[in-house]
Amino acid sequence: MPGPGELPGPQPAPVIGRDAGLARLRALVDPVPQVSQVLLVTGEAGMGKTVLLADTAGRARRAGLRVLPVTGRESESRLAFAGLHQLLRPVLPAVAGLPARQGRALSGALGLSADPGAPDPGAPDPLLTGVAVLTLLSDLSEHSPVLVVADDAHWLDRSSLDALAFAGSRLDAEPVVLLVGARGQAPPPGFDRGFPELHLEPLSAADAGRLLDVQPRPPRGRARGQVLAQAAGNPMALIELAKVIAEDPAASRRWAAEPLPLTDRLMAVLTSRFAALPEPARAALLLAAVADGPDLSAAASHGAGPDARALAPAEQLGLIAVDRTGLRFSHPLVRSAIYHSAPFARRAAAHRQLAGALHDQPDRRAWHLAAAALHPDEQVASLLEATAAQAQHRGGAAAAALAMERAAELSPDRADQARRLVAAASAAVPTGQADWVQDLTSRALAVTADPELRLTARHDAGWALAYSGRRSAALPALISVAEEASRDQPALAWDALADAAKVVYHSGAPASCQAVSRVLGLLENQGPRSAGHGPRADVGPHRLWIQACIDPFGSRSELIWYLRQISRSPLEEPALWRIGSAAWLLDESDLAITLLQDAMQRLRAPGTQGTSGPGLTALGWAYIDTGRWDEALEAAAEAAGLAEANQMELVAAAADLIAATVLAMRADSGAARRHADRALGHADLAESGFVAARARRALGIAALADGSHLLAFTQLRQLFSEEGAPVHNIFSYLGVADMAAAAVRADRRMEGQDVLERALSHLGGTVSPRLEQLIARARGILAGPDGAEAHFGKALADPAEDQWPFERAQLRLDYAEWLRRRRRINDAKPVLTEALGTFRRLRARSWAQRAEAELRACGVAVADAPGERDALWELTPQQRQIVRLASDGLTNRQIGDRLFLSPRTVSSHLYRSYPKLGVAGRSQLRDVIARASTPTAAHDSAGSRTLRVRDLGA
Repeated sequence: MPGPGELPGPQPAPVIGRDAGLARLRALVDPVPQVSQVLLVTGEAGMGKTVLLADTAGRARRAGLRVLPVTGRESESRLAFAGLHQLLRPVLPAVAGLPARQGRALSGALGLSADPGAPDPGAPDPLLTGVAVLTLLSDLSEHSPVLVVADDAHWLDRSSLDALAFAGSRLDAEPVVLLVGARGQAPPPGFDRGFPELHLEPLSAADAGRLLDVQPRPPRGRARGQVLAQAAGNPMALIELAKVIAEDPAASRRWAAEPLPLTDRLMAVLTSRFAALPEPARAALLLAAVADGPDLSAAASHGAGPDARALAPAEQLGLIAVDRTGLRFSHPLVRSAIYHSAPFARRAAAHRQLAGALHDQPDRRAWHLAAAALHPDEQVASLLEATAAQAQHRGGAAAAALAMERAAELSPDRADQARRLVAAASAAVPTGQADWVQDLTSRALAVTADPELRLTARHDAGWALAYSGRRSAALPALISVAEEASRDQPALAWDALADAAKVVYHSGAPASCQAVSRVLGLLENQGPRSAGHGPRADVGPHRLWIQACIDPFGSRSELIWYLRQISRSPLEEPALWRIGSAAWLLDESDLAITLLQDAMQRLRAPGTQGTSGPGLTALGWAYIDTGRWDEALEAAAEAAGLAEANQMELVAAAADLIAATVLAMRADSGAARRHADRALGHADLAESGFVAARARRALGIAALADGSHLLAFTQLRQLFSEEGAPVHNIFSYLGVADMAAAAVRADRRMEGQDVLERALSHLGGTVSPRLEQLIARARGILAGPDGAEAHFGKALADPAEDQWPFERAQLRLDYAEWLRRRRRINDAKPVLTEALGTFRRLRARSWAQRAEAELRACGVAVADAPGERDALWELTPQQRQIVRLASDGLTNRQIGDRLFLSPRTVSSHLYRSYPKLGVAGRSQLRDVIARASTPTAAHDSAGSRTLRVRDLGA
């Protein structure tokens, strides 16, 4: 017999019409899997999903797999991590073996008792909870392969779904199979990420007939045709309708007048069978349907469970099965039909009966009382509010918002209703469900005139508009909140304006910048606050972030001074992200990396909650700017993982664009275009100048690397409008030098000059040294033969600009080409040598080839690039990151904890990397990294020696 909570074994009756599906499912577990696999099984109610999953589970047990089942229950869909608790109950002792912060996160999410003397770590991080599930499954698979079966996943709570989906997306080398069954055409939330899918269609006419023939009393004649027509290939409908005809042959005459949808017909059929039972059986079944799972056992232990003898007729009809594991409905639709066919008064009485037996489970008790409430009830609303607080403490944002939403509905007082609706909206923000947040805020605004509540609700509504991609509507909404809150709620005003600045950061539209700038002036010049409403301590980071987004040029010297002052003071993690991102926007690249890396280290410290995908992408861009391209790719890979775990489309787009930019500069044009096209495909370019500018620049660089100069100019020309206005107020200007280079090589010099000067006419204030260098390089490229050197000399005058090595090397290459064309060979050689050393270090192949060709044209014998780094470059960004961490002495579990991977996946990546690196094991990695981290001096000195020898012989 299956253990508690397990799926039943394979049905004794043959499974008809599902041969292909059965074969696909059985192949996942027999033979025993060597690597992980995920499969979604979808279909309408009654299509046989549960039967197929049960068959696979039975076969897996016989093959020696450990089976961990979970079945979604409608009654538990609003309880945070209820599904995860059901799944992991048999293996909870293994949680103690997880890395410390993962163990704390998972224990907190499951509501397990913690050390009473330990400090409260706060709400568990959903990302850590997901990686804890991943690590736990990986650990279990070390002993035996594992099959996770999640049936009726459409009724699993959202927190559990997210944790399972995260683990499923990270499974790699583990012998773990994840099967997910869900009703409907679409995958359940969290699993809509391209997982393989098996969709169960209706049976063919022949298979439907075969299924009828194996029934105990198959219908004949006209009734058979009606059953086939009514069932429309649905296996459960065929079986249930056949039973109805067997018990009441006249039933088929009534169906012609009942053109109901299939599910409604099934419900009607099941309800009619339920209605024929004796009253004691109906009462016992209703109580079981209301309890639906663990609540039934709790009620029975308190003497409030259904009468087992009364259930005998229902068991004889096949509506339920009762064994030593408890009571189980034959199908979820049976439970649903019984529940919904009962009058509300009887359902409410059953809910209250169960609530009376669940005093030791306050969250379940609260929901039963809520289900029994027909009218507003403050006592029940208060219980739900307490449940919401508990769910939030455990990291179940969706469950908290659902509880608070229902508490609002049961609030007799309109003020309490409004307060709870606003709290529900704020709780729902971390779920990323913008439509839900919008609905909650709309309802709150309809029932309250309280200024503070209305402003909070409108702030959440503005966030929802921005998150759902409606940034043109989000900006005025957030700005109006900042304006109205500026005097009496300054903290809210700064929060709203910082969110508005995020909208500006993504749009880059001048009008948006001006709108935020106007309100920033209002906040800065605001008079004395009302009593009790002082500004928060983090206004400084807010202000710097806002100004960096809207106008990094207008008051640059003041911003830089303030940035350096505030970066020296102690900063909390959220402020570090803001200040570090502001430093990046201001082209203080080295400081940005220092601050953002500090934030990342705190994020990874034990007990720290939360993630910051946007800050991580800022770090990735700063790595690109400073020539740390491998680390940029690693940051992009990590950001993509965070985006996947937290449904952050803009972060995912930024991660793709970081990868596209590095790949383009390394002349891997095909891969660069795929990443850029993916980012473009998920963005409205009219709403996101950030994506448009970054993608066009990456595509332009890729075309330059390919030698497709006209295509490059066409792409880079789109960084500015016909009038020269930038597509993005900051990022468009980073492409001016590349645009100039493409224009000259595409024989569009005049057009390039016109575009450049029009673009620069829109640029006010003081630009950064980096942008000064780019502009000077662009003008040098586009200038006539006699005017170029002044621009190149100006760009090369400041040695501090070496902190942007690729752009500096491009400048040197362009200048050296000009020098060689002027026959100033000896002047060109050292400039080319420096450029070549940088290009080789960065693996900027196309530019390195140009520099090599120029050196050969100068009469220099160019040695092949040393190959010490080539092996490391052949690894994926994630493999390089794992190798670097392993060389620092971290264990597989520590690396997995750092990168949100399972230890087994880390091990697999290492063993695949060893042969490529030419090493036998972990102990040799430090030498590989040491050699690869210092090739520049060797490259440059080797090149210099070659030059000196040739010069002496000249």
